[in-house]
Amino acid sequence: MPDALEVDIVDACPFWSGHEAGLSRALHAAAAAEGVAGAVSLLLADDAAVTALNRDFRGRDAPTNVLSFPPAPEAREPGFLGDIALAAETIAREAENQGKSIECHAAHLVVHGFLHLLGYDHESEADAEAMEARERAILASLGIADPYT
Repeated sequence: MPDALEVDIVDACPFWSGHEAGLSRALHAAAAAEGVAGAVSLLLADDAAVTALNRDFRGRDAPTNVLSFPPAPEAREPGFLGDIALAAETIAREAENQGKSIECHAAHLVVHGFLHLLGYDHESEADAEAMEARERAILASLGIADPYT
């Protein structure tokens, strides 16, 4: 079993105050479940910041709930898994619309983003099913209900 996951949290939005420990716990659970160690950076931002990242790196001028940025192969530092960014207003709105707590929805999205850093995707139905199965298992280990029901 790998040693540990180092989580560097950049709290760029007051909305996230008090949510850091739960999100870090979700990332540690994901790393343990996947058998990986290393470091990840988590940006806790507002929609404006995530919109700028989405526009600059993905060509989409709109907010999204979570973005993941694995390091470029030529810039990869040993043990660094990548960056994840969460968008406050989008996540709060989605949680309300889905009847979920912000804590559970944000934990799901940070696990989702972490799995993207490890190479999971949801481009095909089979890939989506595999990724969702991993998310369900990790979230269950945290006592969080299936986010897809």
